[in-house]
Amino acid sequence: MADRPDPLDPLDPLDSLRLPALAVDPDPAFAAALRQRLAALLGAALPTPELPATPGGPMTLSPYLNVADARAALAFYTDVFGAVQRGEPYVMADGRIGHAEVAVGDSVLMLADEFPEMGLVGPLTAGGVSVSMHVTVPDVDAVVARAVAAGAELEREPADAPYGRTGVVRDPSGHRWMVQAPDPAATPTPPAYEPRHGDVGYQSLYVEDVDRAKAFFGRVLGWTYAPGNSPGGWEAEGVAPLTGLAGGADRPEVQLCFRVDDVSTAVERVRAAGGTAEQPDSRPYGALVECRDDQGMRFQLWQPPAPGGRQP
Repeated sequence: MADRPDPLDPLDPLDSLRLPALAVDPDPAFAAALRQRLAALLGAALPTPELPATPGGPMTLSPYLNVADARAALAFYTDVFGAVQRGEPYVMADGRIGHAEVAVGDSVLMLADEFPEMGLVGPLTAGGVSVSMHVTVPDVDAVVARAVAAGAELEREPADAPYGRTGVVRDPSGHRWMVQAPDPAATPTPPAYEPRHGDVGYQSLYVEDVDRAKAFFGRVLGWTYAPGNSPGGWEAEGVAPLTGLAGGADRPEVQLCFRVDDVSTAVERVRAAGGTAEQPDSRPYGALVECRDDQGMRFQLWQPPAPGGRQP
């Protein structure tokens, strides 16, 4: 029989049960819900807790704005900057918004109504703004014009500078926004998307109403469009992989077009695997073939032209 472990042996597996309890961060969703319930009971927003920074650890920094009308501010930031609301706002017992969040690109903007009893007021009430927001956009002129049309005050007309094209507005809540597109010469151009064999080379969004789809994705993703190859079709500009929109569909559908090295070989493999494939069709941009997998899902195969423009 094996010897029983020595109670003082450091390898005793029960040692882990004798360790002191260690504090851990609560679940963020639970903590947020608890703060909302406490704020509703107190009738006032709770101050944001001050957390010690972890040296060398991951950190994020989000602007937190107080505004005179949080609902109007949410609508403005959504319409002008294409912000996407994150969850539902926390509404206090008196109807004021105690906390709301929107995503602007890869950043998070937090805001709340004014709580003067806590010394939290917006620039309109305070009589001036001490912090400027900086946002990078692809088209400064379009965003500034959209902001002014939505009620912002134009402080500086868009103009070119060594660091990029910049315009400045004050939103209807009084906050100052520096809207900038960096100078392309000073910004490294990312490599073009080059699909490899098996990658999605093109994706098509088939919808009933293409104008509604353009407006929706333009607002959600900031897409702009150029006419596509098919009549009435559109392509999202600067999106990888190439993405097209077409209307008139009986039901919404996303169809993927996969890039292949040899379309004839790929067609044989589709059929051998139980799918169906039509004959390849020669297009200016290469060979294209309509297919269905063994469950009936539609997709396409695409072989680009060989160097020099020779079709496969």
